[in-house]
This record gives sequence, C-alpha cells and structure tokens, in this order.
Amino acid sequence: MQVSKGPDPATVASNVYTLLMENDRVRIFDVHFKPGATAKMHWHPDHLGYVLKGGKLELTMKDGTINKLEVSTGKTFFLESQTHEAVNTGKTDVHLIVTELKR
Repeated sequence: MQVSKGPDPATVASNVYTLLMENDRVRIFDVHFKPGATAKMHWHPDHLGYVLKGGKLELTMKDGTINKLEVSTGKTFFLESQTHEAVNTGKTDVHLIVTELKR
C-alpha cells in the first residue's frame, strides 16, 4: 500500500471529488468540475481516469509547473503519482471517474 505524500482529495477537494468505493487495491472517485471549479492542492498515487464529459482542465503541480489538458468524452488517461491543483478552465462541466491504484 502506498503512503500518502500530500493532502487527500476526498478531504481538501470534496467540492468536486465524491468517493464511490475503496478497498485494499483501489479507490474510485466520481469527479465533477463545474466551470471555474477548483480542486485544491492534493495528492494521488498512480491513477487513471475515464472521461464521462470532456472539457478543459489546468493542473498546477507542486513545483508550480502548469499543465493544460483537454480531456475528451469517452477517453481514458493515466497519470503517475503526483501532487497537483486542478481547475476547470472551460465553459462546460467536466465529469470523470478517477481510479487510484494502491499497489
């Protein structure tokens, strides 16, 4: 099991993250960003996402680096363990299912 290296999105970003299920191997979230919504700085282990409704997100990494993403409906993505803040910079809702891998 990975040890947390930063704030938990379930706690600091509960405005967009809703925990759907958790066991000893994964944690699954329903993530819903309204336009302009921010998920404050938080940490994920390796994780993947499935895009239910696409749009534009801006990830600000712990070191200040900014990554602009355009996620497309029906696509998946994988991100390695990281700490970031996420903002919906678009004009439409962004809706994701995010699965964190614990091992």
